[in-house]
Formats: sequence, structure tokens, C-alpha cells
Amino acid sequence: MAAQGRSQPGAGCRSAQVRPGFTGGTLDRADPLRTDVEKLAAAMADPRARLLRLRELVPELGDDGRLIWDSIAEAPVGGEIVLLGFDPDGVPHFAAANPAETPVARPAFTMFRLLDQLTYEDAAHFAAARSTVDWHMRHRFCAVCGTGTELFRAGWGRKCPHCNAEHFPRVDPVVIMLAEYGAKGERRVLLGRGPGWPPGRYSALAGFVEPGESLEEAVAREIFEEAGVRVRNVRYVASQPWPFPSSLMVAAIGEADDDRLTIDTNELEDAIWVTRDEARAVMSGGEGPFVAPPHYALAHTLLSAWIAEA
Repeated sequence: MAAQGRSQPGAGCRSAQVRPGFTGGTLDRADPLRTDVEKLAAAMADPRARLLRLRELVPELGDDGRLIWDSIAEAPVGGEIVLLGFDPDGVPHFAAANPAETPVARPAFTMFRLLDQLTYEDAAHFAAARSTVDWHMRHRFCAVCGTGTELFRAGWGRKCPHCNAEHFPRVDPVVIMLAEYGAKGERRVLLGRGPGWPPGRYSALAGFVEPGESLEEAVAREIFEEAGVRVRNVRYVASQPWPFPSSLMVAAIGEADDDRLTIDTNELEDAIWVTRDEARAVMSGGEGPFVAPPHYALAHTLLSAWIAEA
């Protein structure tokens, strides 16, 4: 999980000044307008209004490699329209949940091949659209009473007409982290690989934050559960949205008490300790003991940040 192929320096990661993927959107989300029926109707009637072209939650790109924005008149019949926001010229941008499409079980493989082509701006807009539209497709019924719900707040919520319960798009926090071990100048970090990953691919460990724990506690728990390593002094590095379907990835580094590994083979196929020189070589396109995470993943940003700390 990481950052865009057309990488640019920018804000987001304090240590390395590497911008995490799916960040850098330029649309004003216009929260006050979401409850203003008249202004929302005017935005939808604006002849300049644009609609993101998605097919089963996969974006289509033009010859210039950018997202394709159609006229809002191209919205599917009966589709539920989500206001993404306004660009700097005041043009409203929308996405639509197509009632003819069923919820997507897993991201299409072809989509990941597109991610390296997206600019930061396009990736951020796609992330917001994909997560929100996917949520609408999966949450058409009230979790309280089971009645079919209706879109409200310009697509940033659903409301039950029977019990008046309000439901909002969820964001699931996920920690993604490096365990660091060794004396200064000789430090190594722990990387793991999941079953079925591409040959040689290793990445930072990751896991969902559970109810009743802090981010720091989740980092420590996940590293111990997956690799048997105790960590302390957890420090934050960066974050990014991950729209598959709707997570907030939080990157961190923790100091390991030792480098002994006890791998949970249900979670990891393997785990290795990597030196800063080895990581630097791989991340710069050279040879090393692992294949780097993709550029659009936060693991890539995290490793870049750790390398830059030297």
C-alpha cells in the first residue's frame, strides 16, 4: 500500500518529505453545501458539472493518462449522486453509484496497473470517489431496522425513512509499521511477506486497529502477534487513505527489544531484517534482498522516511 508512480516531493511525511499516495486532492469538499438543497440542485444543474467515469469502481483514463470526467448528464438512470467537491474554478465534480452494478468483492487486478499512472491529484479524487461509492453500494439498508435507506447530505450519508437513523461512510484505521533494531549506524528494520505475494515482495507489517486500543498499542500488538517482536517508543511517520475499500493507513516505527523472530504463519509467509544500505539500494531501483512495495503504497513512503533518517 503506497504512493503514486509520478512521484513528486511534498508534504505528508515529516522525515522524508515524500508525499503519501492518494493524497493531494484539489477539490473543495464544500461541507456547508451538503445540507443546502437549493445550492446542491444548482450545482447539479451547472452545465460545467463533471461526473467521474467509473466502471465497477475502476477508473478509465484518457489518452493523456488523466481521469475521465463526463458530463453529469451521463449519470446512470436511478444512480445515486455523490458531490466530491468544487475545483479551483468552481466547477462541481460528482461520482455516481450505479444501481445496475453489484458490490465489488475485491479490487480488479487491472486497476492496480493503473495506479502507477495516476497523478497525486487524480489518485486522491479517485480514492474519495471509490470509497464513498463502494460504501453506498454496500449499505443500502438500515443497520438498526433493516429498512431501505436514502441518500442525504449530498451523498455523504444515508438516512432511514422508518426509524430516522443516520449512517455515514466508515473509515477503518490500519497501522502499518516497521520494527527497528540495532545500535545507531547499524539499525535494521523488519519486513514481512504475505502468502501469495509476488516473488520477492516484502513490505511493512500491517493490521487493523481494534476497539479499545490506541494506535501505539495496535502497532505493538500487531508486530508481536505476527513476528513475536516486542516494540516500544512508537513514533508516527505519515498517513494515507487506502480506498480498498476504505481504510486510513497510519505509518509508524517502533524500537524493538531484540531481533528474535517467532512468525505467525497464518499471517506471514516470511519475515526478514533489512539494513538501511540494503533498503536504500532496493528503493533506488538496485538489487537487494527484497522487492520494494509499489510506489502508491504507504509502505513505500515509510521505508523512504526511515532511509532518510540516517
